[in-house]
Amino acid sequence: MNTHPYDQLTPDVVIDAVESAGYLSDARLLALNSYENRVYQVGIEDDTPLIAKFYRPERWSRAQILEEHQFSFELQDADISVVAPMLDDSGNSLHTYHGFDFALFARRGGYPPELDNLDNLFVLGRTLGRIHAVGRAGKFSERITISVERMLISSSDYLLQHFIPSSLQPAYASLARDLKEVVSDIYSSVKDSDLIRVHGDCHVGNILWRDNCAHFVDLDDCSMAPAVQDIWMFLSGDRHRRQLQLAEVVEGYSEFCDFDPRQLRWIEALRTMRIMYYAAWLGRRWEDPAFPRSFTWFNTERYWGEHILELREQLAALREEPLKLL
Repeated sequence: MNTHPYDQLTPDVVIDAVESAGYLSDARLLALNSYENRVYQVGIEDDTPLIAKFYRPERWSRAQILEEHQFSFELQDADISVVAPMLDDSGNSLHTYHGFDFALFARRGGYPPELDNLDNLFVLGRTLGRIHAVGRAGKFSERITISVERMLISSSDYLLQHFIPSSLQPAYASLARDLKEVVSDIYSSVKDSDLIRVHGDCHVGNILWRDNCAHFVDLDDCSMAPAVQDIWMFLSGDRHRRQLQLAEVVEGYSEFCDFDPRQLRWIEALRTMRIMYYAAWLGRRWEDPAFPRSFTWFNTERYWGEHILELREQLAALREEPLKLL
């Protein structure tokens, strides 16, 4: 019988892990919506519940996780609203129990921001500007750098080898080659000086909106990348709508950090890389029982047909004129 490491993460192990860090649990446990890692709200005796995040085994090294934590502490010290891990009495943010690395966080309330509201986009831009001002002040030495090789080439190779149906392989392989050529050409203009420390997975699910303030959570994918990596996911709709959204975000962003308009040419390249990486991510996690249960539409003939259609639309978008600052 096939087993997965998370099979060992029983409710008793979760509670015992939290108590090993010095907290007395009241045994109330709520699993939160997370797939890559496992995240729980754990009740604490006579106190506010905590959030316990158990990192997926063998995904990140301890050095990479600690570098993520350090970045969140730098942001917190700059009075930026991020949810950073809690420190124990010895100053440790990362703990280990029964082979699982885990961190504890204070519980924060909030809801995803409404991106149809341009005022919200301005606030998000201001907050990102502050985050990136801190991000530019140092570099990661352990975290990954977003690249065409990692995000697009290795993803397409993996999918062709393991998941793309044989009937669709010629179409996918040809399309992947075209996308590799166009994306590589566009992204070749990215210089080392363009790479800064970014959140890396900046979508509304990782933002808690409360009292007209954006509280950023889950720096699990923080990386070295161009600043626009944290901006493009806020843009949606037709070109006119995306132009308006971009103008609001950049106006707020520019109050704290300069934005180089040449990065706008990289938006569709980054979007293409994410689309391909996401499909490969689902494939690489398919042996985790949580994935087939939650992503029932994945790995069907229909899914791969729609995936190829989406990539063809991306190829067309890559050849269009990039957005401009109004």
